[in-house]
Amino acid sequence: MPAPVQLPSDSPALIEVLELIRRSFADMDGRIDPPSSMHHLTVADLAAQAEAGEVWAIGTPVVACVVLTPRTDVLYLGKLAVAADQHGTGLARQLVELAAERARAHGLEALELQTRVELLENHATFAQLGFVQTATCAHPGYTRPTSVVLRRSL
Repeated sequence: MPAPVQLPSDSPALIEVLELIRRSFADMDGRIDPPSSMHHLTVADLAAQAEAGEVWAIGTPVVACVVLTPRTDVLYLGKLAVAADQHGTGLARQLVELAAERARAHGLEALELQTRVELLENHATFAQLGFVQTATCAHPGYTRPTSVVLRRSL
């Protein structure tokens, strides 16, 4: 499998990234509340994220992707997606290790992400990748936790 490539904001591959995210996150429909933000995600949003942070992809066509956003003390991983026929091939691990390298390059000491409370399989996958739960949070208008915050120290 080819190495991850950082996509610029004008990359035509951002369309493939958006399509992969939509396919990968589609099984959450009906499982999570509120619905995923991917329903509102556009290529323009991904282009803006490529400008403000980094968008990485693997493959032609794209079979794995992640959005990295530097924050004050962590590198935030968003929209990590791997094509269904590529599950179990190490692509998620490859992107998380890339994120760790990028965090170190930014002088950051941890990776952070959020996943929905209901997605226990995601909790287990990220635990295998070295993440631990550090908090829960609620979307606006919700009084119960809707997401868990996971962190991996570097």
